[in-house]
Parts: sequence; structure tokens; C-alpha cells
Amino acid sequence: MKTLNTDRNQNVLEFILTYGSILLWAVVIFYAYTQLIERALYGVMFLGGILLLYIVHEYMDVFEEDDYLSAVLLGISAIIVLVTTVYIVQNFQMLFVEQRGTATDLQLALAVAFTLAMIYLTWRSFGMTFLVVLLAGIGYGLFGQYIPGVLGHGGISWGRMLRLLVLEVEGFYGFLNRLVAAWIALFLLYAGLLKAYGAFDLILRLAVRSAKYVSSGVAQTAVIASAVIGSVNGSQTANAGMTGSFTIPMMIENGVEPKTAGGIESVASTSGQVLPPVMGAGAFIMASLITGITYIDVVIAGLIPAAILVVSVVVAVHYIAAPQIEDPSMDDFFEDKKTAVEIVLETLKYGIPLVVLIYVLGVLQYTVMTGALWTSVSMIITGTTIPVAKAAYDRRSISGEIRTVIDQTIEGSREGVVVLAPVAIILAAINGVVDILMATGVPTAVSLALLDLSGGIMIVAVILSMAICILLGLGMPTTAAYTVVALLVAPTLINQFDIPHLASHYFVFYAAILAGLTPPIATCAAVACGIAGADFWETIWEGLKISAPLYILPFTFVYHPEIVSGTFDATTYSIGVLALIGALSIIHGINYRFSFDRTVTYAARAVFFALGIVAMVFPNLVVQLGAVAAIALLYLLQAFKGKPDPVGAFRSFFRNLLGYINGRRTVPEEQ
Repeated sequence: MKTLNTDRNQNVLEFILTYGSILLWAVVIFYAYTQLIERALYGVMFLGGILLLYIVHEYMDVFEEDDYLSAVLLGISAIIVLVTTVYIVQNFQMLFVEQRGTATDLQLALAVAFTLAMIYLTWRSFGMTFLVVLLAGIGYGLFGQYIPGVLGHGGISWGRMLRLLVLEVEGFYGFLNRLVAAWIALFLLYAGLLKAYGAFDLILRLAVRSAKYVSSGVAQTAVIASAVIGSVNGSQTANAGMTGSFTIPMMIENGVEPKTAGGIESVASTSGQVLPPVMGAGAFIMASLITGITYIDVVIAGLIPAAILVVSVVVAVHYIAAPQIEDPSMDDFFEDKKTAVEIVLETLKYGIPLVVLIYVLGVLQYTVMTGALWTSVSMIITGTTIPVAKAAYDRRSISGEIRTVIDQTIEGSREGVVVLAPVAIILAAINGVVDILMATGVPTAVSLALLDLSGGIMIVAVILSMAICILLGLGMPTTAAYTVVALLVAPTLINQFDIPHLASHYFVFYAAILAGLTPPIATCAAVACGIAGADFWETIWEGLKISAPLYILPFTFVYHPEIVSGTFDATTYSIGVLALIGALSIIHGINYRFSFDRTVTYAARAVFFALGIVAMVFPNLVVQLGAVAAIALLYLLQAFKGKPDPVGAFRSFFRNLLGYINGRRTVPEEQ
């Protein structure tokens, strides 16, 4: 029987994907540099191109598995996408301006076909979880008249639904798709180039070297690598799979239990989603949704919360992993050794584009698209010229090095498309759902429902809002999860409870990414436990112990919005310090190995946890300071318990603590 998987078929697909990726990036760069195409029209062209390249990439797996049904469905989808894109591009002015509100039967049939293709491609990209969200959104729009209560509405006709989703160049082609095309795409090209040029290898090398100076360094490697790579990845689940394939086996080989290794990786990948300057691409969407706020404002506002999160995660990982690590040895994880000069050159190769990004956005105050453009261009320049110059200096073959960097650049453009395609698909689908919900007045209904359930009490409304954000974020990458909750939940916090815009959006942003860690779905933990070969629920529990302050930190934004105001003054710093102390108290209460009996240990954990929450969230500064004083007193009492000489105990404690941090294994008696 003849099979689909032949060398000739695979070679053709490789050729189409590779050179199609180069063509797509040429169009993206041309638009970013010239902006000669109307953005809505460019968005149509972009979505059509990225969908076709995604289908080609999927065909490679389909042919390898001889999956005839998928081959047929993908082929039909490709034809529908191509025909729809060509038709809308040719008739753009008529559809976008002149014919709004009406459509012919042929146009409606084309819209039905494209909607079905989007449903199928969404299912292929993200499985049943998000397919249910997309179908529920469409069903809610069509049959809202049968829903009782405040969430009910008059219903949308089939014709209006299809015009909304496709024919009026909104819906799937709406503002989120245009945001991906103009802003996010170039940053994912940058991420693809970083990977192709070897940046992730450098990050992991630098992270591994930290293990020589900190006893928990093996585990901290996962935190550093996953957080840095995750900040540009845009999906905590994908990031857990990417970096976890390296960091989890490394931790396990050095004595860390599989469940702990999986928990550390899942939390580290989640943490990366809130790290500036990219914030998993969420910063771009936040800047586009809040009127009068620039991208730089968003990034600056997120610096202190990100610092609190990273410090608390690092400390928690140290508490949990350090006692498990027996003999940290990671020399065998890299086949080749790099000299100090090579590391410096590679740091320059990847560091210069980052400096360009900061300079263009922060100093010149250019647009995000321009910043992304010059960052990607500078990455290509440094990624190609520095290796060639190094080869010339070492008297190696320059022509051979040129061929290598060209191959890496092509691979980077292809990798960028592979990473970009699922993001573009899900955000296009999300845009369709969001437009349906906006047309039916759901934000107002959600606002009324929250007010009704909370009785107008802010703390109840905020807790309910967090629960909704976690539920809506299940199974979604960062950008999609944040977009949904920003449009449905944030307006309620702003309009009904007078919480500032940035504070409200940061609240829902942090809350939405918790879906990857929260049972019963916990997609990020599921990927990590699969790599580690650990029990799913045990991995989730380990992750929750490490990430506990992350569930409290969003409430700090609500009750102390100055922490995300972007204004650095005494108030901001004081709130930041109090929140950090509270976060560390929570970590200490959950993860420290107390030497008391069981009853006293549970009581100590509960007290440290409760005082930590008060220090982070309570709206009265005097009470917060009282909580911090109580934390300090309890910590000192715990440290000096049973020591007859307090001064000597104090010296011994800090001497042993320094030795413990430096890996000498001299620890306080309490541990």
C-alpha cells in the first residue's frame, strides 16, 4: 500500500515551509518599515499566510503518521484559507467599508467554510479545551435568548454572526490578529533567531555555572533558564516542555525528587510570563487595551512585582531543593566547553539586540513595532557578523562560517513561524469570541453578576474575579488568557470598585497565568510531571508550595495599586519591601523544616502564612508593619530556640547560614 510518508513529499514540505517562512518575514519586515499597507488589510494577508504555513508544518507530521483523514481535512482547510484570503484582499474596500451590514449567499457560504476551518485548526493547535471555549462563544452568541438571568441576551442571527466573524474583516481578523501581525510577530522572529543562533544554550550554560556558588544551584538553573526563555516564549506550557526537557533530568540526576523537579520547572516557566521586557507578549496587549498607556509604562509598572515573584521563587526553590541535592555535578551536560572569550562574544551577540530594544523603546520612545523591527534586524546582524569575525580571527574557513550563519538565520525564521503560528491561531479565535461577547454585552452582564454575587463587597468581588480569571485561563497561552480576562473582568474592577487601570489589568494578568499551576487542569504542571515521570497531583502540590505568594500578590495590586503605578517613590518602595517580606514569610511557613513537634509545627506554619498575607495585602500600613515585626520576632525566636547564649547563637546562626548558602552543608540545628 502506498504511503503518504515519502522522502520526496517531506522534501517538498520542507522547501515550502522554509521559503514560505522567509517570504512571510519579508512581508512582515516590509510592513513594519514602510507601513504602506492598511493595517486591517495587512492583518488579512498575515493571518492567511501564517495559517497556510501552519498547515504545511502539520502536514509533515501527518505524512509521517500516514494519517489520511487529517491529510484530507488539512488540504480542505488550506484551500478554504487561500480562497478566503484572496477574496477578502481583492474585495477589501467593499467588505471593510462599503458593504458592512449586508452579505450575499456566496459570501456567507465562504464565511461558514472559513469559520469551520478556523474551528478545526484551533482544535489541532490547542485540543479540546479551547475548542470548547470557541464553540461555547459561538453558541452563546447564537442562542443567548435561551439563557436565563443577567447573562441572557436577544441572540445573534447566523448572518450577523458570520459577518461579525469574517466578512466585515473583524472577528478572526480583528484587533488581536492585527496586534500579532504588527507587534508580536517580530518578537517571535527574534525568539526564533535567538534559539537558532544558540542563545538558549548560553542561558543554560550561565545558569549551570551558578550551581558552583549556591548549594541549590542545580535547581536554580531551572528557575533562571525557564524564566528568561519563558519571558519571550509566550506560553508557560510550551516553555515547560522546551526548557524542562533539559532542566528536569539535570535536577533528577543530582538528587532532586521527580515531583520536586516537575514542580520547580512548572513554577519557573510560569514566572517567566511576567518578566519584563516582553512578559510573554502580554505587555503588548496590555499597552493596546489601556488608553493613554505606553508599552514602556506597562513594563516599568511590572518591575517591582516581577522582582518580588522571582526572589520568592528562588528562596522557595532553595528551601525545597537544597536538602535533596547530594553531589551537584553538571560538567557532563555540555559536550563542548566554551572559553571565557567565547562566552563574552556570545553575550555581546545576544546582548546588543536587547540594548537596541531598550534604547529604541525607552530612550527614543519609538513604537513597539519599530522597536521589535530593529531588535530583530540587529539580532540578524550580530548573529551573522560576530561568528564570521571570530572565524576570521581564528583563521578558520570564513566561507564555511558564512554558510553556517546563513543556515542558522533560515532556521531561525522557520522556528519563528513554528512558534508564531499557534499564537496567531488562538488569538484570532479569541478575537472572534471576544467580538461575539462584546456584541452581546457580556462585560456589562459579568459586571452585574459580580456585583450581585459579592454584594458590593470588594474583597469578595476580587476573590470571585480571581477564580473567574483562573477558569477562563485554563489551557490558554499567556496572551490569549490575559486578553479574555482583560476584556471581561478588568472593566468590573475599574468601573464598579474604582481600582486603577494598571492595577486592575495586572491583577487579571497575574491571575490568568495561574491557570497553568492550578488543579484540576494545571497544564504547565502536567507537561512537567510527564517529563519528570512523577505523579500529577504530587507535582502540582510541589508547585503550589513554591508559588503560594503568586496567589496573594495580585491582591496587593488591588489594595496597594501604587506598587504597579510605575512611579518609584518612598511609598512604592515601602509597599514593595513589605510585600516581599510577606511573600518570604509565606514561603518560610510552608517550606521550612521546623524542628518542633507536629502540633507546634502546624501552628508555626499557619502563623507565618497568615502574617505573610497581612504584610502583603492589608490596606493599613501600621498593621502591615506590625505583621512584619511579628514575623521578625518569630523568626528570631525560632532561630535561637534552646540556645543559652543569644549573642553567640546569633553569630553562629549567620556563620552557618553563609556556609549553607555557599554549599558547605553546615546548617542551623533547627534544620
